[in-house]
Amino acid sequence: MTGWRGLAPAMAGPKAVDLARAGIGAALGLLGAGLILQAVGLAGLIAPFGASAVLVYAVPNSPLAQPWSVVVGNTGAALVALVALAVLPPAGWTAPLAVGLAIAAMLALRALHPPGGAVALLLALAPPDRWDLALATIAAGSGLLVGIGILWNRAFGRAYPFRQPAQPGPHGTTDPMPQARIGVDPADLATILDTYRQSANLGVADLARLVGAVEQAAAARQMEGFTAADIMSRDLVTVSPDTALGSVAELFRSRGFSSIPVVEGDRLLGLIFQIDLIRRAREDAFRKHHSLLAALMRLIDDHRATAPRAGDILQDFGARVAPETPVGTLLPLLSDGGAEAVPVVSGQRIVGIVTRTDLVSALARRLAQATG
Repeated sequence: MTGWRGLAPAMAGPKAVDLARAGIGAALGLLGAGLILQAVGLAGLIAPFGASAVLVYAVPNSPLAQPWSVVVGNTGAALVALVALAVLPPAGWTAPLAVGLAIAAMLALRALHPPGGAVALLLALAPPDRWDLALATIAAGSGLLVGIGILWNRAFGRAYPFRQPAQPGPHGTTDPMPQARIGVDPADLATILDTYRQSANLGVADLARLVGAVEQAAAARQMEGFTAADIMSRDLVTVSPDTALGSVAELFRSRGFSSIPVVEGDRLLGLIFQIDLIRRAREDAFRKHHSLLAALMRLIDDHRATAPRAGDILQDFGARVAPETPVGTLLPLLSDGGAEAVPVVSGQRIVGIVTRTDLVSALARRLAQATG
């Protein structure tokens, strides 16, 4: 029975949104590409474009679906097939050889795209009258499928093209995210993919994300049994929404806090971070043509009748957890979720707060216990 399991579906069952995204996207992509091709006087759709649409719209993360693979793969395969037809004698083995040469060319160009094999076979079996028209149709059609695919996938929140040069992170720098800075080097990942002959199926970026997820899951497992209630700060200093920002600034200075909860009674309204004061002062300086220092001093001047209050600048970013929330759940929130602190609430009442410092301290203690 074990051997028959290899014949079962290898892919996980898709969600409804994935079905809609792939099916509707492919239909719209092919429709748009066909209309534009005909409008500019080219031949229109060809059968291999349907296979390209499967990759671009159903599995946009695949290395085989990236723009370089689609456009260069299809066009390069077409050119190789046409050259093969021109130099080889007409025979039963010409078309298979043209496809084989096209595959070798795609591999050499690092543009492997399975529909390229269909492009080569189509041209070998039904040679076009005009090479230029055939190549223009294939190149333009592939480019249009990719262009529409970029718009469609991004409309659904999916990054396509998936593999990009180093992009600025949330801080505008090219540093990797904090959780990715200690781990397997990208060069090592590339070597692993080459060693196991998986570079055509999985990209370095994909594997890095999987490895990062596994490492994060392992770290969460190390913290099994610990909850937010175990590591949170309980003796909280809070302010009301009517608290003057001068008083808030003094709490930051005297207590060394990085964030302060804003409450109304026992109900949590949000948090104020030190950066919120600077951000508001910067906005005021820009709007009123003041220096940043002058705007900041004016912001925290409690004697002004119209001085802003804590409720004017608080952040209600929605990241809240319950006391029983496992510490492992806090890892993504505080490492790459953009939160410097996460309030712990029971109903609407704040009962504690977990900062990045609290989390790092807990992880360090757990590591010391495990290695001691």
